Amino acid sequence: MRLKLAALAMLALLGNSALAHEFTVGNLHIEHPWSRALPPNAPNGGAYFIVHNQAESADRLLAVSTPRAAKAELHTHLMLGDVMKMQKVDSVSIPAGGEARFAPGGNHVMLFGLTQPLVAGERFPLTLEFEKAGKVDVEVAIEAEAPADTHAHH
Repeated sequence: MRLKLAALAMLALLGNSALAHEFTVGNLHIEHPWSRALPPNAPNGGAYFIVHNQAESADRLLAVSTPRAAKAELHTHLMLGDVMKMQKVDSVSIPAGGEARFAPGGNHVMLFGLTQPLVAGERFPLTLEFEKAGKVDVEVAIEAEAPADTHAHH
């Protein structure tokens, strides 16, 4: 019991950003899905989050979708020579007992053909489809800038 209280106290100390913005499906825990606010005319956007896998076997993120975009794809960044290129990937593995980070400059969800602008303070639904854990709907928080806890570089 004491441990639980300590954990709650920690959450309270961390402030609103840490509270209740987590989603669980099977043994997977999706932490703080977020997107960066963009100018109204921006055609495409991105979504980021961390997937923690508490299972004893790996899982894979196979697909993503949202009513906020015509198409959502899994992408990664690759260094080709000295050029950073974005490339579509078919799936992203979440190692057993480990995590997969989706962050600027790494794996991320690309949103093509936004149906509405990404406005700071709003949220939109995103469906993640995992090979083993199945589908989960998460809420993506649109933020004016990257959350501090994702180690994003500006």
